[in-house]
Amino acid sequence: MNEISLPYHLIIPSIISILILGIVFYNRKRLFKSGKWKWFWVSLTVFFAIYLLIVGGATYSDISSELALRKFDLNGDGFFNGDEITTEQKKAMKNAISDTGRNFSFITGLIFSGIIAFFVFGIGKITELIKKKKTTHNTV
Repeated sequence: MNEISLPYHLIIPSIISILILGIVFYNRKRLFKSGKWKWFWVSLTVFFAIYLLIVGGATYSDISSELALRKFDLNGDGFFNGDEITTEQKKAMKNAISDTGRNFSFITGLIFSGIIAFFVFGIGKITELIKKKKTTHNTV
């Protein structure tokens, strides 16, 4: 157990999210000015920010559970035997191997982030429409 296996299925979406958020942040003045695409970019930013939190959190949890388990391997051979097997080791092992939620977080994160971003887009567009109606109604 000398090396930790990196969860690439979680790290790659995290890196992609960071890159897209960086691009959006770099072009924020042009993208977020008022216009018909403003709420699209706001909801896209919300989508990738929430997705990064979900998948990044799962990545952190996966790596930290492997590190917690690694400290119980006293002789460094990658196997647990004899004195290495304790109740704490069994808890750490269960936490490390019960990883279905972490492994599928890149899929559930897409769904959850998509729903939240859809609501942000919808509420933003509705507010924009109400403001537009209010200003045209007040000028008439």
